Amino acid sequence: MKVKTQYSIQKERYSILQAAKRVMPRPIFVSEYIYKLAIIIMGNLLCAIAFNGFFIPNHLLSGGVGGISIMVYYLTDVSTGLVVFLINIPIFIIGAKIIDKKFTVYSFISMLSLSFLLGFTQDIGKYIELNDVLLGAVFGAVFNGLGMGILFRNRISQGGMDIIAAVLKKKFNINVGTGLMAVNTMIVALSSTLFGLKPAMYTFIAMYIGYQIVDKVQEGIDTKKNVIIISDNAEKLAEAIIKRLKRGVTFLQGEGGYSKCNKKVIYCIVTSTQIGKLKEILEELDPNAFMTINNIQEVKGTGFKNAGI
Repeated sequence: MKVKTQYSIQKERYSILQAAKRVMPRPIFVSEYIYKLAIIIMGNLLCAIAFNGFFIPNHLLSGGVGGISIMVYYLTDVSTGLVVFLINIPIFIIGAKIIDKKFTVYSFISMLSLSFLLGFTQDIGKYIELNDVLLGAVFGAVFNGLGMGILFRNRISQGGMDIIAAVLKKKFNINVGTGLMAVNTMIVALSSTLFGLKPAMYTFIAMYIGYQIVDKVQEGIDTKKNVIIISDNAEKLAEAIIKRLKRGVTFLQGEGGYSKCNKKVIYCIVTSTQIGKLKEILEELDPNAFMTINNIQEVKGTGFKNAGI
């Protein structure tokens, strides 16, 4: 008679669950869509407050499709709404093909939401009387950066140049904030020829602060760190990292340049909040261990969430 071990029982249960998942239809998680809609409203509300409460009352310029539509209006008298719609059509088609359709659909809903909220908050500037262009640029940038960062972190955009920035992120791994800054710098520079240099300079300040916040919000507070450790007790350290920090460890083979001795090199990725615990482990098991810690931009794999777009 064949006796089943605990491992074989667990393996059998896992196989049954996987088979059930393949047979059963995938449920529709309504909560995901409600969550996405809540994010769309919250992110676009912050952006609408930034525009109507800080940017427009202080006569700051606009980047993106809005900035292009304003320039076209002044040059040709064509409606800004029509220009925005016409420019967004090819941009949304590109987004659907290069990124994914789900992202494009949510971005389209986000674009409609922003249009509605801009109208809803149109008079909010009356209640925010700063009479200071610099303060308007800075606080407008904070609200706009938070709003856009929240959207991008959840794989949603406002259409227009946001989708172009997402394409640059996917194709060339350029930070969303950096991509937006580059594209909108050219648009605002062109706008300055029509509206003057001073408003453009304040707009550049607002753009820089805003897109720095976009990148910070998208990456999150708990950033990822690349850690390399050289130690004579590599096995014990690796075991402690796996058990206490719940992080995977890879051994690399190293050789001392002077001693010519072979050593195991520990390579792992941890979060910034785990660095303190990691240092405690080193102090406890090998105070003489050599460790380097580096910031990393993005991690994709088991145990780490993908940071938005």
